Amino acid sequence: MKIAIIKNEKEYENVLKLVESFFDKKVKKGTPEGDQLELLLLVIKDYEDRHYPVKIPDAIDAIKLAMQEKGLKNKDMEPLIGSKGYVSQILNRRKPLTVPILRNLHKKLGIPAQILLA
Repeated sequence: MKIAIIKNEKEYENVLKLVESFFDKKVKKGTPEGDQLELLLLVIKDYEDRHYPVKIPDAIDAIKLAMQEKGLKNKDMEPLIGSKGYVSQILNRRKPLTVPILRNLHKKLGIPAQILLA
């Protein structure tokens, strides 16, 4: 099978179906079929990156999502951000994020720096 760059939506759908068949077969990594699957996934990623770009989330939205995922309340953020009032002001977009706060959020909550700096 020849693997090529996906040029249109029909080719994209066909490649997705082909990848699904590889998953159904439970193709093993390191086999010829496994190598084909890896290449197909790269081709799909390239097409999706060009046609369906994912926008970087807003820093405050990312912080709120991380808090929700970890079950944290505003009071749990005080050691990372500051006083109760300051936490509230940051989360309500009334105060800017500072470099020390960004660093803490990145280290303690695992939020990627590029999202916090966006």
